[in-house]
Amino acid sequence: MPQSFALAGVESNSPSPSCDCLAHRFGNAADGPDRAPCYSSDMTETEWQIVRALLPVPAWLEGRGGRPEGYCHRQMIDAVRYVVDNGVKWANLPCDFPPFKRVHAFARRWQIQGLLTELHDRLRDRVRQKEGRAVDPSAAVVDSQSLRAAANIPRSTSGWDGGKKVSGRKRHLVVDCLGLVLVVMVTAASVQDRDAAVTLLERMRKLYFSARLVWADGGYAGRLVDWAAEKLQLTLDIVKRSDETTGFVVLPRRWVVERTLSWLMRSRRLVRDVETPPAIHEAMVLWSMTMLMSSRLAGRRPGTFSRPPPRAR
Repeated sequence: MPQSFALAGVESNSPSPSCDCLAHRFGNAADGPDRAPCYSSDMTETEWQIVRALLPVPAWLEGRGGRPEGYCHRQMIDAVRYVVDNGVKWANLPCDFPPFKRVHAFARRWQIQGLLTELHDRLRDRVRQKEGRAVDPSAAVVDSQSLRAAANIPRSTSGWDGGKKVSGRKRHLVVDCLGLVLVVMVTAASVQDRDAAVTLLERMRKLYFSARLVWADGGYAGRLVDWAAEKLQLTLDIVKRSDETTGFVVLPRRWVVERTLSWLMRSRRLVRDVETPPAIHEAMVLWSMTMLMSSRLAGRRPGTFSRPPPRAR
């Protein structure tokens, strides 16, 4: 439902809300304390205005059940960004954020209901438009990255990657030509790239029918190329490294997804897999990318923050 529906609701009677989020305007967030941004992961005012315009409308405001939220959307998003950026436990959130159980429930609800995916996709569309590209991609790049798993990861969803000598999980990504994530999937590290690519490419084809060409490395060669052409009408172009090449060489197109994987490693929550359900790790990837894209749209370097001027007394 369009966001304009929310603006037609009954606004809160609390006086002079300090934030323009939906929870402040139509919920109970105005009854809570204000918070001054002070961490590098916090959104600047420019970032917030960009994200605010793209936020999905909560179910309670559309009459689909639930009760008005009691915590500011900006504070909740900043709290999740803090966890993703710094890699802390939920229980170790600084005390100036809302209670960590509420923040965790907020992140979990957004992941289950698809609100995070909706926000991520809207930000990606904005970035593509800013770069002069169509919203729907026509080509993509696929690759994977193996990560060590924490002790809490169950054996049923983890494994051993013999090639990378890593015990844990593997995240599989399909990105567009700008390096923005189209599809993410997390599996055990023992799952072969070409086996995981079957599900990965099917998801991509269903979401982005305009995509016709996918670049990949030699790990995806073989029967997957014929299967993609026959079942999905996709051209899977294998970019191989020459046998005569020595040392580091930038390979055509493959560097795009490699750069995205390095972007994700800037978020400490993604350096090691500590999420018990694989779907939570996938959500953390999307949160990390929303941080990168909102910073890019706001013209801000990731990891930097300008403290607001002191308030007059």
